[in-house]
Amino acid sequence: MLHTPEESTTETLDERFAVPYLLTVRPSVGPVDRALVVENHPEGARGRLWHAPEAPGALLPFAVSMGAIVTNDGRWIVDLDDGGGSEVGTLVATSADGSERVELTPGRDPYVLRGLAMSFDGSALVATVVDEEGFHVLVIPASPWGEPRVVYSNPVEAWFGLPAADASLVSIDTTDHNPGIRRPLITVVDGVTGDTVATLDDLPDGPIRAVRFSSVTGDDRLLLNTERGGFSRPAVWNPRTGERHDFDLPDLAGEVIALDWNAAGGRILALHVDGGIHRLIELDEADGSVPTVLEGGSFAEPDIANLHPFYWTSYYAPDGAVRALRSSWDVPIHVTEVASDGVETVLIAPAAVPPGQPLTSTLVTSADGTRVQLWSGRPAGRESLGTVLEIHGGPMLVAVDAYNPSAQAWIDAGFAYASLNYRGSVTFGRAFREGFWNAGGDREIEDVSAAIAWLREQGLADPASTFVTGASYGGHMTLLSVGRLPELFAGGLAHVAVADWSVTIDAMNPAVRTVWSSWVPPELVERFSAISYLDDVTASVWVNQGSIDTRTPVVGVQGYVDRLRARGGDAVLEIFEGGHEPTGLNGAAHDQRRMHELALRTLAGERWDSTDLTPSHEH
Repeated sequence: MLHTPEESTTETLDERFAVPYLLTVRPSVGPVDRALVVENHPEGARGRLWHAPEAPGALLPFAVSMGAIVTNDGRWIVDLDDGGGSEVGTLVATSADGSERVELTPGRDPYVLRGLAMSFDGSALVATVVDEEGFHVLVIPASPWGEPRVVYSNPVEAWFGLPAADASLVSIDTTDHNPGIRRPLITVVDGVTGDTVATLDDLPDGPIRAVRFSSVTGDDRLLLNTERGGFSRPAVWNPRTGERHDFDLPDLAGEVIALDWNAAGGRILALHVDGGIHRLIELDEADGSVPTVLEGGSFAEPDIANLHPFYWTSYYAPDGAVRALRSSWDVPIHVTEVASDGVETVLIAPAAVPPGQPLTSTLVTSADGTRVQLWSGRPAGRESLGTVLEIHGGPMLVAVDAYNPSAQAWIDAGFAYASLNYRGSVTFGRAFREGFWNAGGDREIEDVSAAIAWLREQGLADPASTFVTGASYGGHMTLLSVGRLPELFAGGLAHVAVADWSVTIDAMNPAVRTVWSSWVPPELVERFSAISYLDDVTASVWVNQGSIDTRTPVVGVQGYVDRLRARGGDAVLEIFEGGHEPTGLNGAAHDQRRMHELALRTLAGERWDSTDLTPSHEH
């Protein structure tokens, strides 16, 4: 039976979004080799308990989020109950069989979660919560569950409370020394009284972020990342004695980001990133050697604004073996154990998704000479129908060499695809990450323009068939790009976006409101807002917004779409049932089909608002 190209593309898309794949592994921090495995399934994220080297167990009888963790004894899954993705809720512990449920913060009003970690001895859970009153670190007795006690509270941004092995100390990344500026120092408090024990500050040379305490009881040293040289480097600090050991690593260009620590063995697992390319390495505390563990693909994905500092990351097993989480643009995350001689044993194989295409990394030159990383690929053996440029969210996130079914689906459908790490992205050094500050979007727009110019040199990015897309800050950049660079794009496909910062900031949840008030001060709101450039928009625009999103609420785009339509512009607003970071293969497939449909309409000379809206859907 013969199929039309459109039918073949639809079948390929259906296959690509049909196979559940690994999203993350959240290991317990105790002496038992146990982890919560989180996978993307048709209706959303689902979890399995995993006791390596055995295969992961059956699906848990309830849904989990990407931020959920398992207690050290394996009895409980701890997660935020936020009504399906609003990110505002309360912590609950659910027994692994689903039969019991414990409210961990009874009587406390709903909050946003910005840190969740167990102590190595299993005695305490440390939760960093954010409400309208500020940022609070709670120590919750965990064996058995008990009444939370507040050990830190401040109206100014503070994230990632981490307990010492016995929960006698708690470290917090704090910013009250410089409110609204995301250059944290480390504050360590007593885990019982909340009294300040010590602080560590490398400013003005650079911020410091805690990674983890030693897992050895009685060893109060803390592994951290500092940027006093402009690029991340590991250090070990004892808050009780003040003793500190820095790993300057002058022979390594780029960032060296500590991921995990085998304190008993004197080894630090780290990610070396140079020009956006990953290498998994170890640091030997005794002799300073830096052996390479693995190269090729990616080994961690930073997440600077959530429950955990990484969406997913490689780590040490309790016995000191390296557990490498690894992915590339065409291969989903999989887990291997790496022996001291470099031999890999596959523990969790990559999901059997349809074959895809790797992307190539290029450093392109922006307007002021800054080099920015651009990933790109095109369909093999055929002319591209058009070009899609994706802009990641954050902005303090990064597009790594990791599986992206949407990218592969665009290439499957005949489009060239590119993904840009603009200024504001992490893993390229402090100056690059802070390069968007106080510029009103100018630096990011220059980087988008540079990416398109390079793609043009490759015979791609014809303005009549080029589309820009992204989620969250990437959605903001999508709408800003079609307004400030109207000559470059035929369409903008924006997910969970912001178009009008004057109304969005006040409507945000308190965990993100403070920093955005600093990043978008009143004098820059107009220049930073896509709604200011409506008269220049010639592209078709699709905005896909979550009904319960508290980071980028619908109010931030509704006026933009209404006013663009009133001017005769081609704009479509669709609302899905979900929050800011939806999971679920069905929802992702729906969105991808919709984007393909709209892009093909442009190629056929049709408007996007010329048909009935696709019904609202769940993610």
